[in-house]
Order: sequence, then structure tokens, then C-alpha cells
Amino acid sequence: MPGIQNSMLQLTIRIVQGTFRLDRLSQVVMDKPCILATTLGAPGGIYKCFEPFIEKHFTIITFERFVQRKEDFAAKIQALFVWGGAIKVDQNLLQSLPNLKAVVNGGVGVDHLDIPLINSFGIKVSNTPHVVDNATADIGICLMLASARKIVEGHNFSKFREFDGLSESSLGTDVSRATLGIIGMGRIGYKIAKRAQGFEMKILYHNRNQRPESEEKAVGAMYCASMKELLQRSDFVMVVVNLSPQTHKLIGAKEFAMMKPNSTLINISRGLVVDQDALVDALQKKMIRAAALDVTYPEPLPRDHPLLSFPNVIVLPHFGTHTMETSQIMVERMVTNALAALTGGQLPDEVKA
Repeated sequence: MPGIQNSMLQLTIRIVQGTFRLDRLSQVVMDKPCILATTLGAPGGIYKCFEPFIEKHFTIITFERFVQRKEDFAAKIQALFVWGGAIKVDQNLLQSLPNLKAVVNGGVGVDHLDIPLINSFGIKVSNTPHVVDNATADIGICLMLASARKIVEGHNFSKFREFDGLSESSLGTDVSRATLGIIGMGRIGYKIAKRAQGFEMKILYHNRNQRPESEEKAVGAMYCASMKELLQRSDFVMVVVNLSPQTHKLIGAKEFAMMKPNSTLINISRGLVVDQDALVDALQKKMIRAAALDVTYPEPLPRDHPLLSFPNVIVLPHFGTHTMETSQIMVERMVTNALAALTGGQLPDEVKA
């Protein structure tokens, strides 16, 4: 024991004095499987508060460090952690990681990943479904309420007011007993319907497939076989679909023309599901009352984008899953999937092409 302690002391002294080479230090600490990720705490990276949990299981090689020293790290990396699409997973990257076993995505959407390409290298892909359902449903309801009751305008009035008394334009609209149209009644859409019940809303939904009658009755939802019917009848239209070739710009000029002049569009799916140019035109022509967006393209929008100039538009920076609790569970799930891949087991949340 004294010999080990003395060795560790000498190692510490050499590190402090700068006589111990950093490449040898790397070998000392890399006794755990290596993963590649953006710098934790950097823009687009996993938040630094989750670093201790990840480091219990893995040695983290930051992408920036990897680029500088590929020859040292390429063969050691066995999993790639993708958070927010900050790392471009293309053929060049995949070819440079000969022992990569999994691309582990934080979040549900994997439209930024070329899954057939990744699978062609014998690499598995996973995401974190179910984990995000409640937080995303919450943000949908939050956006609906904030837009209807002009919460942002009210806050700005209190903070910057130049006169006393609210103007007529500050009048909001009731959510209670209004009609909510949900486009995409999957797991998240169904949770939104359950929340909307608390406001005694009339709930319509459009989906590729109609849900069982028992599920419809449980949330008081009525199926619309055509999206046109839903758009024509809804006071609030909430889009909750996955991005795919079929849903790319699903809501465009034709759809805005079907909506009620006093209706609000709420998008919590993916930015490209809505044609933003058509949305700007619909707002300018007062074809709809307002819009509330958690997602856009690009993200974030340029400061001079027209959507940021409308007083009746709320734009969030993709906040849907942005809570401490949900983010922590997402990271835990990413670790679970990565560990399964490294041991040759079945990934609990594998996504197949």
C-alpha cells in the first residue's frame, strides 16, 4: 500500500511540474469505454451538470479533441453521443471510427441522422422515446395558453410600459371550451388531449389511423378523417407529427387558407413540418390570429427573420424537452443504450431504417 501511495504521489508531482506527458495521462484515465461527444457545457452539447453521471461509465472524448488527435482516439471510440445535431454524422466520420458500435441520440427525432448509412457500417442507432412525452405535451399546452392570453405581451407591458392602462389589443382569447385540433395523435398528441380535457376543450384529431373508440372516449376526442375538416373547425391547431417526406411542409398556404381567421397555429414537432414563408404570408394577410412555435428552420432563426417581428407570434428555441428532470432521464437512457451496444446486447431503444 505505501508503495502504491508513493507512486501516486510521484505521478501527481510530475503532472503538476509538467514532466508527465499528457498522452501518457490519457492512457491512465482511459480505463473505461470511450465515447465521442461534443464538449459538455458547450453550445449544442450535453449540459455539464450531467458529466459526472456519464463519466461513471465512459471516458468522454470531445469532438474537438478527436479532430486534433484522430490517430490517438479513433480506434478507442465505441459509441457516439448525439445531442441536438451538433455533430454531423456522415460517411467521413463513420469511416474514421472503425470500432464504433452505436450512434446514441438524445431525443426522439432522428431526422438529422442517415440511419441506412449508419446501419451500412454495422452500427446501431438509438433514441430516447417516451422520456420526452410529458415535457413536450406540457410545452404544447404552455404555448397555447401563452399565445391565447398574450402572456409575453403582458410581461413586456409590466417591464417596459410607457403608459398606464392596457389597450384593447391586449385582450386575449379563452382557451376553456374552445376547440383544439391535434394533428398527429401519437403518444404526445394523446397526452396533450388529456391535458386539454382540464380546460373542457372540444378535441378533434387527425391521424393516419383512427384510435380505438375506448381511447377516444377517455379523452373526449373526435376523429377527423380529413385534415381539412379539422382545420376548418379548430380554434387552436397543434402540430405533433414526426418529420418525414410525407410531413415535410405539411402545413402550407393551402392549409392556412382553410383555417379560421381567429385560429392559432402551434408547432411542437419539427420546423420543416410548417412552410414558414406561407406562415409569414398568412399572418401578414390576417388569415390566422396567431402562431406559437417551439421549432423553426433554421434553429435558431436569424435575428432579422420576419416571424420574430410579429407581436402575435411566440418563438421558442426548441424548448420542448428542456427541463432538468427530462434531460437527466434522456442522458440516463443514452447511457443505457450505449452500454447495451458495447456488450453486444439488444439496444432498448434501437431505431431501424
